[in-house]
Amino acid sequence: MGNEQKATFGAWVAAIGTVIAAIGSTPIKRIPMETLRSFNLIGNELQATGNALEADAIEEFTLTKAGNEIQAIGNVTVIAGIVIEFNTIIKQELNIKGNLLQALGGSAALADSFDEEHTLEELYSIYGNLLQVIGNSLQAISGILTLNNKDSGNLNVVGSWIQAIGAIISALVQTKESST
Repeated sequence: MGNEQKATFGAWVAAIGTVIAAIGSTPIKRIPMETLRSFNLIGNELQATGNALEADAIEEFTLTKAGNEIQAIGNVTVIAGIVIEFNTIIKQELNIKGNLLQALGGSAALADSFDEEHTLEELYSIYGNLLQVIGNSLQAISGILTLNNKDSGNLNVVGSWIQAIGAIISALVQTKESST
């Protein structure tokens, strides 16, 4: 598999994972909480895998490569909070830190986009990364509010879906770039 194909495959794996995690974060009365938790876990596993593939497809060091690596680390941090039997405070802290790491990684990739040629694809890339950063940040804020016994409303759900929309846009951009 060539690097362009690996990057495209990774982008779609991450996007699909982000949508699955967003479904898992959405309170749906007909779906048991344990099933939603599994969706969140599987979604984060797919995101970590996709981000790692995207990073591996870039041979030289760039902020985008580092950003994808940091995002994968953030996903693994969220996964640790889901699967390891910690008390609820530590689980929440891991979730917050994982989302902040994902936002940091997205910010690094976003910064790289500003140095690129100003094309329509690059503009969409900026939108995709920015939406992911905003989504992850909202999820982290929601976690902080919850940790401090404050009502976060649907902030986590909104953040999850904003991140998912950004990931889909990023995958579409990667697909377009790979086809040219």
